[in-house]
Amino acid sequence: MAPSDSEIFDKVRQALIDALGVEDDEVTAEATLVGDLGAESIDFLDIVFRLEKTFGIDIPRAELFPEDILTNSNFVHNGRVTETGVAELKKRMPFADLSNFEENPLVQEFGNLLTVKDMCRYVRGKVAG
Repeated sequence: MAPSDSEIFDKVRQALIDALGVEDDEVTAEATLVGDLGAESIDFLDIVFRLEKTFGIDIPRAELFPEDILTNSNFVHNGRVTETGVAELKKRMPFADLSNFEENPLVQEFGNLLTVKDMCRYVRGKVAG
């Protein structure tokens, strides 16, 4: 039986607490991984490992963090993700709410995009098969 949304949230929350050393009350559904919880690129390896182990899923790095789009001149112009790039991000990251990013698609702001809720939606899609 697939875990409930609250079970997924609780397990994602615990993985983030363990990986980032944050307090449990800091890990809300709306908290951003980088901006609010202070995750750095090295932390994402730990987060991915913990989520894979907890949920018994495989998480390809490019699926969750598509850096290849953000460094590709076909998708980025003058430090901004183009409309084509945003469309590609939406296709690759259907679990993420890109509406705020779409309004001001600065590459440097992409790290502040992913929220705990996005991570839960991602995991939900993976465990659902």
